[in-house]
Amino acid sequence: MKLCVALDLPTKKENISLAKELKEFDVWLKVGFRSFIRDSKEFLYKLKEINENFKIFLDLKLYDIPNTMADASEEIAKLDIDMFNIHASAGKKAMKAVMERIKKFEKRPLVLAVTALTSFDEESFRKIYGSPLEEKAKEFAKDAFESELDGVVCSVFESKQIKEVTSKDFITLTPGIRPFGEEAADQKRVADIKSAKENLVDFIVVGRPIYKAENPREVVERILTNL
Repeated sequence: MKLCVALDLPTKKENISLAKELKEFDVWLKVGFRSFIRDSKEFLYKLKEINENFKIFLDLKLYDIPNTMADASEEIAKLDIDMFNIHASAGKKAMKAVMERIKKFEKRPLVLAVTALTSFDEESFRKIYGSPLEEKAKEFAKDAFESELDGVVCSVFESKQIKEVTSKDFITLTPGIRPFGEEAADQKRVADIKSAKENLVDFIVVGRPIYKAENPREVVERILTNL
């Protein structure tokens, strides 16, 4: 299981400072909407300058018509990143279009599909998708697997079942991780490291428990010790 640290701080300066503080660790860094829109691709290059071994997950959750998603994915694949994500609910045609477009790259990034956002609870998910969350998450995962994606973004609670209906090697990345039982905040389906391990999760994403800590390095060290 690998740790992915969310760089979700309010300013580029703060994110860079956190990355520098963690440069000695073997971790992935998640760059989301706010950071990428504000700081652009140069920010990604800056992270690699801090530690060329940092792996970068570009968390933009692409969702559009198939050709537009494929176009965007091609541009993303030209950046020095290691993983990005799209929405499974865009459909198999869109997911296949993305994979077809980026297969020409000798070293393409991993591509994950978002199943159900961890901010959803059962009621709010049903209201939008009209299906039970767990059932639909597995369906989305099967669609992504059949479209030859590398894995999915899901909650800890769907991870093991998703691997059972796809493959043990199909990647599951789980946000909403509160490593040692910290406050859930705006997430609904949160879990700790122990649950993540039990459910065969490949990547855990941790944000607030690290960057809001008095000593982020100490928290990261403790997390890595428990993986």
